[in-house]
Amino acid sequence: MALEIKQRIARGESISSRTRSPFGHRMRQSLSNMMGDGFVMPRMDRLATLYLGYPMKRLFNLNDAGHIPILMYHSVSDNMFGKKHPYYQINTSPRIFARQMKWLHEANYQTLTVAQLRDAIDKGAVPPKTVVITFDDGYRDFYTDAFSAMRRYGYTATIYLATGRIQDTPARIDGADYLTWNEVAELHREGIEFGSHTVSHPDLRSLGPDEIDYELCFSKETIEDHLGAPVRSFAYPFAFPGEDRSFVRFLEDQLKSYGFESGVSTILGRAEINDTRFFLPRLPVNSWDDYALFRAKLGGGYDWLQWPQWLHKYVHHNVSLMQRSAAELK
Repeated sequence: MALEIKQRIARGESISSRTRSPFGHRMRQSLSNMMGDGFVMPRMDRLATLYLGYPMKRLFNLNDAGHIPILMYHSVSDNMFGKKHPYYQINTSPRIFARQMKWLHEANYQTLTVAQLRDAIDKGAVPPKTVVITFDDGYRDFYTDAFSAMRRYGYTATIYLATGRIQDTPARIDGADYLTWNEVAELHREGIEFGSHTVSHPDLRSLGPDEIDYELCFSKETIEDHLGAPVRSFAYPFAFPGEDRSFVRFLEDQLKSYGFESGVSTILGRAEINDTRFFLPRLPVNSWDDYALFRAKLGGGYDWLQWPQWLHKYVHHNVSLMQRSAAELK
């Protein structure tokens, strides 16, 4: 069989399914079956976390005081959103999400909203075993699937709304439903915090000052008008441009002037007490987080990725600047 395959490759012929290894077919079928049970396919971030980052943390008993995991969820559904690689998935199936909440409970974690965390940090009194659970965008499946799993353990969360997608009836965009204002009000009465995620979920760096003003202010005012309560927290949409220091300083000044008191970003890792209050790091979670990876993320094993992430953005940012300058000189 192996000789036949080599000969066909040498002749430039394709390898039909009949000549492929039956072992390979069985492996692919096994992977497909295991994926339905939360199996995590091998990938560099997972391997480095489980076999380097997390063991190093435990081996040297590195001090974790002042590190708070802020979990970043999006949709709690079986909607794959067209993203094939596990790292980029933004959905967590309801069954796996319920299991993750159970893991937190069994590990004696308690939850705070982002605003409550900020207050606790300011007072120097963050309880041990604290975790913050956040949801971006405002998908309706939080109301229909996620909240019951959290309420079972008395857990709370912060949901960041892209307010242009929140209507009086469920808006359906790209195959997903979004919360209604009545559902937002009901969840707010149950203790869920709501924050701003802009109006239209744009890449803020591509906008002018007036457009940024609209995205920040109007989203904040819209939520406050519907809830009759202040909006204190903001979540940056898209990948956070931490390498662009001038933009980050500008945005922080804007958030302060608009009355925001805290915020989160897509910077990877756990939050620290001394982090900038408006752009706290988070840990992305999805259906591919089995118990081993979930525990490692909570325990600091994923924090190492913050520096490669920053370096990648820094190199890409400077290459883009050079390309732009070259284009202007032509």
